Amino acid sequence: MPADRTDYVCRNCARVVPRPMGKCPQCGEFNPFEAVTVQAPARTRRAAAAAAGAAAVPQRLSDIAGDVEARLPLAMNEFARVLGGGIVPGSVVLIGGDPGIGKSTLMLQVAGDLAHSMPVLYVSGEESARQIKMRALRLENGTAVHAENLLLMTETGLENILAQIDASGARVVVIDSIQTTHCGDVESAAGSITQVRECAARLTALAKRSAAAIFLVGHVNKEGTLAGPRVLEHMVDTVLYLEGDRHHVYRLLRSVKNRFGPTSELGVFEMRGAGMVEVANPSEAFLAERLQSAPGSAIAVPLEGTRPLLVEVQALASPTAFGNPRRTANGVDFNRLLLVTAVLTRRLGLRLADQDVFVNVIGGMTIEEPAADLAMAVAIASSVRDLPVAADVALVGEVGLSGELRAVSQLDTRLREAAKLGFKRAVVPRVLVQTEPFPAGITVIQAPSVGDALRIVLPAA
Repeated sequence: MPADRTDYVCRNCARVVPRPMGKCPQCGEFNPFEAVTVQAPARTRRAAAAAAGAAAVPQRLSDIAGDVEARLPLAMNEFARVLGGGIVPGSVVLIGGDPGIGKSTLMLQVAGDLAHSMPVLYVSGEESARQIKMRALRLENGTAVHAENLLLMTETGLENILAQIDASGARVVVIDSIQTTHCGDVESAAGSITQVRECAARLTALAKRSAAAIFLVGHVNKEGTLAGPRVLEHMVDTVLYLEGDRHHVYRLLRSVKNRFGPTSELGVFEMRGAGMVEVANPSEAFLAERLQSAPGSAIAVPLEGTRPLLVEVQALASPTAFGNPRRTANGVDFNRLLLVTAVLTRRLGLRLADQDVFVNVIGGMTIEEPAADLAMAVAIASSVRDLPVAADVALVGEVGLSGELRAVSQLDTRLREAAKLGFKRAVVPRVLVQTEPFPAGITVIQAPSVGDALRIVLPAA
């Protein structure tokens, strides 16, 4: 009979090697390998057969019961938006974030809201029951405490957790966190690659069998990705990240994977003493403290999932005291900043070779799409020329290497959001094919290049 073998798996990138190494050849992490026992094929087949029970048989798709719209409603509209409209029964959701960002606070609020209408089980492996009770008393004046169906358990043993989920009949389960859960059948410490993978697999199997929705809270490593094997993200149905600076009040819940809704969806919350408060109009909140007459400020309209947001992009150009000028990007991609500064220098003749250029997105937002290129270029030119941009102008467009403005997706959706917030003009790329008229209440100015856009919004003094 073939014997078991031991492999070594990188906890950062899941690279498998036959012997331990001091540095991972794939991700470059030092001392990342953990020993994983791989069972022999015969033992693996026996264990899988025992776990599966009765063999599965094919079914007609038309005979399978289930409504695509059968979701559990949520009182928090921002959370429901990120999930795609509500909680899908039997789904497994993985939510990660930095320590202290508010993951446990958010999940306790969601559990308290749901527990008014259905049984909810909150399992904590990091805090005592008394600590959770103190947090619950603080959240929204203790509404979670008065939820009759909210059950609390402090446990790390997976076997007891699975038994209590079945015994309680909970329709929603929160595991805080998956790295503290321990399976007795696996000979490794809690939080190891083998433990995390095995615990997540058994919880996922339970969710599919019982139709209970399970939320797994996960830690992140120093690179900002979820700790544990990357296969964990493939095992679950939805992956959410709670982002934001702990020094700012806003928290961004972002969906990076969702089998039941759009990806890259964004929910905005404000961290207060009473817990997470959803921000119904994040664009208005991001622009609340804007100085309308300050040079170096422009309004971009990025698209986060299906939601358009208006954010302020600030730029500051200052003479450098060193031989090589600095380029600092906060909230925008650094390579996009280098591209925009090169286009402004080469195509428009702006003198930036002796200027330090700093670009910042207000509110802790991170813009990943290139539709904010035009706002970034206008903000930099505004700072260099010391001319303010008109307060009622929104800017949308991708900048090409020749200085041209390229079209972006869902332009009408972005313009409607700008018009709703009172913006009177919008500078956009040239629209070649227009299937429907632009939204009412806003004047749309089409500019073929960055130079044309600057002549519109920054006329000569």
